[in-house]
Amino acid sequence: MSETTPPPASALPPHQPMNESDARLWATLIHVGGIFFSVIPALIGYLMLKDRDPFVRDHAATALNFQLTVLIVATVATITFVGVLLLPVVLIVDVIFSIIAALEANRGNSYVYPLTIRFIQ
Repeated sequence: MSETTPPPASALPPHQPMNESDARLWATLIHVGGIFFSVIPALIGYLMLKDRDPFVRDHAATALNFQLTVLIVATVATITFVGVLLLPVVLIVDVIFSIIAALEANRGNSYVYPLTIRFIQ
């Protein structure tokens, strides 16, 4: 009797592509998650799902760029006295633009946040 050994990890099949409704759902969740958890959902979505669907990759990269920009602006705002007055405005803008992006993702459209530094292309 011969023993069978499992295939090496490099021999596993690649990820299957997503269907359109799943891609829209994940893109929407990435944008909405940014409201509550900052860069974490966009970073996880980008790292885990970027190879599964180009639509999800674009939305995750866009959300990650925006949430990183918001994080930088919020950090600077908390350090400076004048910025403390600006912090509520930054958080409100974060919520509004994230909701708009989530709605566009749910419709299957692309969205680019305004006033965003592009860290990831």
